[in-house]
Amino acid sequence: MQVQQQIDTLVVAGVGLIGGSFALALKRAGRVKTVIGVGRTLANLEKALTLGVADEISQDIAAVAHRADMVLLASPVGQMGALMAALAPGLKPGAVVTDGGSTKSDVVELYRRHLPGHLPWCVPAHPIAGSDMSGAVAAQYGLYENRRVVLTPLEETAPAAVEAVADLWRACGAEIHCMDAAEHDAVFASVSHLPHLLAFAYVDRVAAKANAERCFDFAATGFRDFTRIAGSHPEMWTDISLANRDALLAELADYRCGLDRLAALLEAGDADGLNRLFGEARAARTRWHQQFLRRG
Repeated sequence: MQVQQQIDTLVVAGVGLIGGSFALALKRAGRVKTVIGVGRTLANLEKALTLGVADEISQDIAAVAHRADMVLLASPVGQMGALMAALAPGLKPGAVVTDGGSTKSDVVELYRRHLPGHLPWCVPAHPIAGSDMSGAVAAQYGLYENRRVVLTPLEETAPAAVEAVADLWRACGAEIHCMDAAEHDAVFASVSHLPHLLAFAYVDRVAAKANAERCFDFAATGFRDFTRIAGSHPEMWTDISLANRDALLAELADYRCGLDRLAALLEAGDADGLNRLFGEARAARTRWHQQFLRRG
């Protein structure tokens, strides 16, 4: 029978949607005794304390590192290197360090650079759950139920550490998948990171128009649905974009070819070509949505 992981002290760096929801789920499941929330902004930490997301708070991860049985780095990817460096001197052997970063190849390198003596207990991860909300107020019970979490263990990662992280995500209701970091980054550049860049760029283009106010006045559900993710956290998506730059540049080049194809069909007045393109895209989207609903 599989032994359930019990965490005495969980340190969550970045008490927002991802880290806060992880803490709430484990609290409800009775799998953690104490959650220490760490962050840069005191007001957000105090809100996490008030909402019961964290039991204690600190603005200095180095000061609480020695108490951690597990650390979840749920900050923007660009902050993770500094957090790992601050953690390194105080971590006790066997304390598991994991993360919720949306890119993995860069985070793997950060683990190797800043925690070289702790690699058996390092488990890079990516929970596939998002929102345009941020901060402690975004934390919610049930966020991870029937969602996927991808683990990208290092060659040095101990199987017991992988299972410890996987077990806690399962306690949150998640389904575990493993892949290597490079494959992860290629897949998510295509289906997550590129859509965010397109949404940001599109809204920025509309906002720059001379008649922007008029355009926004008449924008309705299509605009809302297409642009929802442009409400996401700018700092986080700047970090993700730069961290996965090579894969994203390849995706943007491929997308540009798709736009050129669409423009050529329009210029030629090719109704059959447009209908075929739209029909194939609609069929692919319908197949995906049916699978998505079955998973949920």
